[in-house]
Amino acid sequence: MELIHLADVVQSVSVRLTSTAPAVVNPRGLKYYYAVATVTSGFLSGSTHLGFTSDELADWGRLLDAMDEAVDDPAADPDEPFTADWPLSGGSAHLRFFARRPYAGHPYVVEVRDESGTGIVVSVPLDMDYGWRADARRRLAAVRAALGE
Repeated sequence: MELIHLADVVQSVSVRLTSTAPAVVNPRGLKYYYAVATVTSGFLSGSTHLGFTSDELADWGRLLDAMDEAVDDPAADPDEPFTADWPLSGGSAHLRFFARRPYAGHPYVVEVRDESGTGIVVSVPLDMDYGWRADARRRLAAVRAALGE
């Protein structure tokens, strides 16, 4: 099941759950899920494992909300990108998002960062249309429903 799919006509970054069953449930009931982050482009393709908690599903939704506010704010400085990481737990690879006001002529940039494993960071510029954030929310809602979160 795909949680994140960010793409333009040339390249993409996606995060797909390896299972809808949690890999670990701690004594407090926090669930830990495994996923694979994949980069596909004409230049390179690769994937790395990442993990996230049930709480971090809500963090993904909050990140989308914060990005909406940042890129839709007419007073935002076009030279200062919105920057956020997901997931935040830091125990595995993660994504780092950079977004500027779309009218500034800059694409979104997503970095897939595997600093704790291979040490490799891949930066992917994506010229996404305005509908991507609504699509991201639909994917999040579908995953939350499938996971019972």
